[in-house]
Amino acid sequence: MALDTDALDARLAQMARYPFRARFHLRERELQFVAARGMDTVRAHAEDLIGRRLAPAFPVKDGKQTPWGGHPVFRAQHATGTCCRSCLQRNHGIPKGHELTPNQRRFVVDIICRWVEHEAQ
Repeated sequence: MALDTDALDARLAQMARYPFRARFHLRERELQFVAARGMDTVRAHAEDLIGRRLAPAFPVKDGKQTPWGGHPVFRAQHATGTCCRSCLQRNHGIPKGHELTPNQRRFVVDIICRWVEHEAQ
């Protein structure tokens, strides 16, 4: 399910048409995090956070597990519809009730990181 950057950009443009998703942008503190630590660190954090908070078949506090900010990955999850299993199913067609496959995890991390890259430019 991993996509090239053109496909990710097309998916992000589609997500930006939803008013709720379009209102999310990185705040100054989150932009500073990206500038100071770089995208390799953001990707590593995304992989860890998705693995712990979204990938399980039945995540703890599903629907409430993603804070609204404080880390670029959290903001990106809301902007990209990858914040909970319901949003993941509704926005990306990845069904609830099973652990995310490696390809599904890669897709989620890729779309989050691509959104952060756009925001940090």
